[in-house]
This record gives sequence, structure tokens and C-alpha cells, in this order.
Amino acid sequence: MDHRTPPGGIAPHIPADAYRRAEATGQPIVIVVNDTSPTGIPWRRLLIPFAIAGAIVAGGWGLVAALCLLLDAAAHTATVIAGVAGPIGVGGITLRLARNKT
Repeated sequence: MDHRTPPGGIAPHIPADAYRRAEATGQPIVIVVNDTSPTGIPWRRLLIPFAIAGAIVAGGWGLVAALCLLLDAAAHTATVIAGVAGPIGVGGITLRLARNKT
């Protein structure tokens, strides 16, 4: 930005005689621009980290729930296989994986 260009999108009005006098004498022209930034807490700056943290927590709980579901399915599968297979023997040692219901 050039040092002669006023800040903002719209240039303020400078009277022609003041501009010519400043140009002839080399005096600087002071332009006062009122700042219109909002006061208070910028909520977007606060909400974005909390939204990210909430998404991480929800994802973590979803991961725990999925892991519990998979372990439950694996336990049921092992129980069914043990019930169907009956006793397993290796080298004279017999291991009964599941109890008979009778």
C-alpha cells in the first residue's frame, strides 16, 4: 500500500485548497479513519477449538463403541466354535472348551 493511499476501500474527501497547500509546503496530510471493528469477544475464535475438541471426543467414543462391538462378536464366535468342536486333544492331553448342557 502506498503511503499516500488512505486505508480502507473508500478515500475520504480532502478539500482541494488543503491538498494544494500541503502539496506546495510539503506538509503531511493526516487522515483520520474511524475503526468499525466490533467490540467484545470474537465468538468464532472461541467456538472453533471447542468444535474440534468435541469432534475428537465423539470420534473417540465411537471408536470405543466399535471396539466393544467387535470384541463381543469375537467372544460369541469363539463360544460357538468351542461348542461345536467338542473336546480338543493334543499329544494325549484333552481340553474341553465348552461344558455340555446335559
